[in-house]
Amino acid sequence: MASMLGLLEAREASARERVEGLREEATRAAAALEAGEIELDRRVIAREELVDALAASAAESTAVTEAEGEGEGGTVPTPVPVPAAVSASVPGAIVPPWREGLSVSVLSPDNQRILNVLQDRPGHEPLRVKDIAAVMGIDTAVAAKVEGVRSKARRLGERGWLLQEASGAFSAGRRHVASPAGGPSA
Repeated sequence: MASMLGLLEAREASARERVEGLREEATRAAAALEAGEIELDRRVIAREELVDALAASAAESTAVTEAEGEGEGGTVPTPVPVPAAVSASVPGAIVPPWREGLSVSVLSPDNQRILNVLQDRPGHEPLRVKDIAAVMGIDTAVAAKVEGVRSKARRLGERGWLLQEASGAFSAGRRHVASPAGGPSA
């Protein structure tokens, strides 16, 4: 009977060692996954910032070209064109300045979700970004994911789709913003 008990204890010890090894492996995999998600979020934000910078640069060069044309021919100034609205949303697309009659369908799905979270709130009370992320089902323990939501919400606020409170919270509401050339966007 003692040998059977010893055999079972040896098997238990072997299984315990295997479980510990698997736990360590799972911890390493989780850390690698988190690092990969952070890198992905950084690259998405960098691409979005580059697209915004290129769009602003294109708008500035359009304004300069039109200003030069006005000086030569003495024509009446024409407004700088606002980028044409996209008929359907595209992930990672530029956030156009809000103007009357512009549909939310021009926004990316993530930006639409942020707007919906704030618009569905009773009384349209402001929310912190971490709370917005939680309502969207995003893991708020991962700082990079919350920062991704913050970046999108801030961009929506800059473009007039949301209102950013002095506390840093966001609320539903729209305001006209100046286009890159300084004129109204509507």
